[in-house]
Amino acid sequence: MAETKLVATTRTEFGKGAARRLRRAHQIPAVLYGHGTDPVHVALPGHQVMMAVKRTNALFEIELDGKTTLALAKDVQIEPVHLVIEHLDLLIVRRGEKVTVDVPVHVVGESVPGTIHVVETQTLSLEAEATHLPDRVEVDIEGLGDGAIIHAGAIALPTGSALLTDPEHIVLTISVPRSEASEEETASGADEAATEQA
Repeated sequence: MAETKLVATTRTEFGKGAARRLRRAHQIPAVLYGHGTDPVHVALPGHQVMMAVKRTNALFEIELDGKTTLALAKDVQIEPVHLVIEHLDLLIVRRGEKVTVDVPVHVVGESVPGTIHVVETQTLSLEAEATHLPDRVEVDIEGLGDGAIIHAGAIALPTGSALLTDPEHIVLTISVPRSEASEEETASGADEAATEQA
C-alpha cells in the first residue's frame, strides 16, 4: 500500500470553535500518537485526507517541521449529517513493524443457484506489516451449496498477513431462503387445526 504524503502544521488552538475554523479553511484536526511519544496535535489538508481515508487502514507519510513520520489512520470521526471528517487519530508506525488492523471481508464468486449468502462477520483482525496492509480479505463462495459454512481459519489471507481472529469464528454461511418452506408449514398447521376442530 502506497502511503499518502501530507504536510502538517502544528495546532496551537483547541476546542470546537478552533476545530470549526480549521474545517472552514479546508483542514482537518488530527492527533499523532504512539511509540511512547507525547501526542502531537496537527492540522492536515482536508481534501487529501478525505480521499485517502476512503481506503481501509490508510497510511500517511506526514511531514511536520522538516521531519517525516509514518502514521496509520486508526479512528476517523465523521459528522453524520454532512459526512465531513471532524477529527483523525493517527498511530505512529515504523517501516517493517507489524501492526494489528481490522480488514473488511469481500465476497467473490456465486453460490449454487437458489441459495443466498450471509456475511456473519464484516471484518477480520489481522497482523501485517505497517507498509503492506491489505485493504480487504476475499472470501470465495463459488459453487457452495445450502448449509456451507466458512470459518475464519479457512480463508486465504493476503501475503504477509497473520490471522488474529479465532480460526473457528464463522465468517459466512450459505442457505436456501426459508420463506417458502415457512409458508408451507403454516398452511399445513392450519389444516391440522381445522381437522382437530372438526
